[in-house]
Amino acid sequence: MSKPQSPSPSNTLLLRRQLTELTKKPDSGFSAGLVDESNLYEWEVLIIGPPDTLYEGGFFKARLSFPPEFPLLPPKMRFITPMWHPNIYQDGIVCISILHAPGEDQYGYEDAGERWMPVHSVESILISVISLLSSDTPNTDSPANVDAAKEVRTDIEGYRKKVRRLARRSAEEAFD
Repeated sequence: MSKPQSPSPSNTLLLRRQLTELTKKPDSGFSAGLVDESNLYEWEVLIIGPPDTLYEGGFFKARLSFPPEFPLLPPKMRFITPMWHPNIYQDGIVCISILHAPGEDQYGYEDAGERWMPVHSVESILISVISLLSSDTPNTDSPANVDAAKEVRTDIEGYRKKVRRLARRSAEEAFD
């Protein structure tokens, strides 16, 4: 009988180092920590709505779940705070190139160089997500949330109003 695959010591070391770096020199746009001190593969993240964007003033909670094959494969990121964005599924899963498995895109939307590479870090992932949220008119070419993408194309003001409302609500709930 084979034993279940345990996380490799190098993966654990890499995740621990990234966590230490993020806590030693915190970024003003986000914070990260472990969901449970005994599990390096589940992180909780707080992204602060970027200034001068629809998300300004919001506090957005998310989870990063790392696979045992990290850093060869990317983590999954899921917002816990309700989000309304063409590149975030209704269940909160973030759909951006940097979080897609390495290699060629079977649909031809992304170059291999845009997808996950082992040199990426938690910090580069979070910066990419903040950049995604900072865009005034999100990319609607291959949406994760078809309804949000449709609203961006047909009623941009309605879209912006809905996002600002969610950002306000996230700020109120952060202090409850």
